[in-house]
Amino acid sequence: MLMKLDKIAVASGNKDKIAEIKAIFKGVEIISMAELGFTGDIEETGKTFKENAKIKAETIARLYNIPALSDDSGLCVDALGGAPGIYSARFSGEGDAANRRLLLKRLEHITHRRAHFESAVCLCMPDGKAYFGEGKTYGRILQEEIGEHGFGYDCLFYSDDLKKSFGLALEDEKNSVSHRFRALDDLLKKL
Repeated sequence: MLMKLDKIAVASGNKDKIAEIKAIFKGVEIISMAELGFTGDIEETGKTFKENAKIKAETIARLYNIPALSDDSGLCVDALGGAPGIYSARFSGEGDAANRRLLLKRLEHITHRRAHFESAVCLCMPDGKAYFGEGKTYGRILQEEIGEHGFGYDCLFYSDDLKKSFGLALEDEKNSVSHRFRALDDLLKKL
């Protein structure tokens, strides 16, 4: 079914996330919701990554009568009971750098630093039919930021798969093991 789709809108305003989806989701024209003319915010009222992904994809699919793809993802730290989780992007309320500082502060005296990135993607059709994919990638939180690649918490996340920080990983390396790649791959298998 997916191969018949020539255009999919990404229900996200995060330029880094859209670029990552474009790099992973080859063969289909990916357009941002900004390119469609959507400038508002879609309130994420779900209690899970999957619920939030559906809310965003469904909103854009219905408004613009176009298949819409959304991802909701975040960092889940074992020692913090899974936090920041669905609140990863707004953990501190002050952006990525402040989020990383707060995470390091919360883990300051903690040696067990296991964590994973989790992603749920939803492809919603204009008629309301929804398809989902989920993915995770495992690792641990470093003591300090290492590397300048990626975005969000990447420079603090040591990937078990890559044996280095996502902040040191090239785009293709990260995309080959990322939670978002695995969620999109899971979605494709279901189509």
